[in-house]
Amino acid sequence: QVQLVESGGGLVQPGGSLRLSCAASGSIIRINSMGWYRQAPGKQRELVAITSTSSINYADSVKGRFTISNDDTKNTVYLQMNSLKPEDTAVYYCQANLQKFGTPWSADYWGQGTQVTVSS
Repeated sequence: QVQLVESGGGLVQPGGSLRLSCAASGSIIRINSMGWYRQAPGKQRELVAITSTSSINYADSVKGRFTISNDDTKNTVYLQMNSLKPEDTAVYYCQANLQKFGTPWSADYWGQGTQVTVSS
């Protein structure tokens, strides 16, 4: 089995910062990419940032404020969020595209989500 476990969400005032972490565990052969998505109430889930061996991409709405990074030795991805705005309020989900032992293909896996609320 593969698990993605997120941490670091919470309540923060506008202009504040939070750091999310997501650790992948289980029988993993290879991780192709890891990223963060978010879903606000009444809205569709959207990509926030994603990192792979060849590229890093951000949603336009977070460029210059959020930074994604990863630690390959720990199968962990981080999202540093600065200058947070009320519109950043959402449930943030970790996603990984990876191959696990016993399968010849890669698949997407998701974490359970962590709430980020930006409010004064």
